[in-house]
Amino acid sequence: DDETGFQEVLKQSGLHPKPAGLVLQYGTAGFRTNAKKLDHIMFRMGLLATLRSRKTKATIGVMVTASHNPEEDNGVKLIDPMGEMVTPTWEGYATQLANAEQEDLLTALKDVIEKEAIDMSQEADVFVGKDTRSSSASLSQAVMDGVSALGGHSKDYGLVTTPQLHYMVCCQNTKGKYGDATVEGYYSKLYQAFIQLTKSVLNRTDDQKHLSVDGANGIGALKVREMEAHLKKELQISLFNDGSKGKLNHQCGADFVKVQQKPPTGVEMNPGERCCSFDGDADRIVYYFIDSEGQFHLLDGDKIATLISTFLKELLTQAGVDLKMGAVQTAYANGSSTRYLEDTMQVIVRCTKTGVKHLHHAAQEFDIGVYFEANGHGTVLFSKAAEEIIQHLAEDANINDERKRAARMLQNTINVINQTVGDAIADMLLIEAILAIKGMTIQQWDSIYSDLPNRQLKVKVADRRVIDTADAERRAVSPAGLQDAIDSLVKKYRKARSFVRPSGTEDVVRVYAEAETQESADDLAHKVSLAVYRLAGGVGGEPKQLL
Repeated sequence: DDETGFQEVLKQSGLHPKPAGLVLQYGTAGFRTNAKKLDHIMFRMGLLATLRSRKTKATIGVMVTASHNPEEDNGVKLIDPMGEMVTPTWEGYATQLANAEQEDLLTALKDVIEKEAIDMSQEADVFVGKDTRSSSASLSQAVMDGVSALGGHSKDYGLVTTPQLHYMVCCQNTKGKYGDATVEGYYSKLYQAFIQLTKSVLNRTDDQKHLSVDGANGIGALKVREMEAHLKKELQISLFNDGSKGKLNHQCGADFVKVQQKPPTGVEMNPGERCCSFDGDADRIVYYFIDSEGQFHLLDGDKIATLISTFLKELLTQAGVDLKMGAVQTAYANGSSTRYLEDTMQVIVRCTKTGVKHLHHAAQEFDIGVYFEANGHGTVLFSKAAEEIIQHLAEDANINDERKRAARMLQNTINVINQTVGDAIADMLLIEAILAIKGMTIQQWDSIYSDLPNRQLKVKVADRRVIDTADAERRAVSPAGLQDAIDSLVKKYRKARSFVRPSGTEDVVRVYAEAETQESADDLAHKVSLAVYRLAGGVGGEPKQLL
């Protein structure tokens, strides 16, 4: 009887009470805040995941992590059946459930059940994973309490990276077509594809096989350790910030390196050596090196996307297969990368709004879609048709060796990448394979194109909603006169570009500017932020000139 089921929810939710008046929003990254405020949220996301499972008649994932946030924070994300992010409607339900006061929880729950016409007798399955934060154990238990309160079944994957849980959910719901839904299955699919990709490359020295990895003192470090054994010395990893002594994300990790434009603490670097950093839950990666002058060079998501797009484009040509390939970027992508892809490589480039879900969605419109955010989160998507065409070619007895070799490499590329979501481990293996196949050093990769100097600034405003954008955030439609002001400023500099967009999280407007010289980029960014301050209700003192 339904009512007895709800009594269980009532009883259990009393053990995970909501602090009165606390309001949280399900954003791009799910819920994320100080871990002490999350117990009731976790329990309720267990409830919601159970409903989502019944609605989709499939397994749903719940990942407990706060990615690159500090150690004391935590968070939760829901994963839909194909390993993708949950739909906007259900993000709305998540927010409603999370914010219902204790006495209104059942009403909120029944509201979702009614709106979605959910059959409560349907089986429900939820996969749960967690990162290495000290709060993750009890919080993931709260999720499982929520699942069982509504009569669902949960499977606890314990410590996994976010992309690993996305992978498990996808494997489960494709009945094993995407792979085997175990951590072992994940490693064996990836490393076998990596070994196949690199086995044709002869005479690689130990130096060429060596990579330093900064594990951000997080879950990624643990999982790289587990996988290392499988790599049979084909990739020799030196792991730093492995969590044995340092604090999660503290002065390390992809976000730190990208924002600070310097190497993480705790990594020993020799000139010209390849290094990469994962973020806290291992769904982002950036590469970097120091040159013989001691100068730091960052290879971010744009550089990664360019390397991968170039590699795939060349393989498609060699395989003689006509598939529509595109690279998807946001307005933050450096202008040099866009020019290189379009002009030199003849790759279609699509620009979307900021946020992984927009990029992922746009990439699905191509046979092969490569997307990366500048912060290092990205992957490659292959359409069903593309996968079938590539498979036929790889098995075709009547084509020449060069075409067959290219088709097999494309096949292995499909297997090494995690198509459900950006995955630092999978992306690392693909990048390492490409560099080996092309016989490229990290310096040669870096010099494919030179980034235009750029500058990002923030302007405090009374209300960020006065700024409205169009054309994938590249143009401001309101307030009146702002875009005209930006246009006339941009005209004064060479190779210049600038755009402004409201922050998704706070009352600030983000300003981006790039130009031929750093001085021009700084000057342009400052003048644009003055225009924002004057036309969009800036608060505090007016933006100061950068010194």
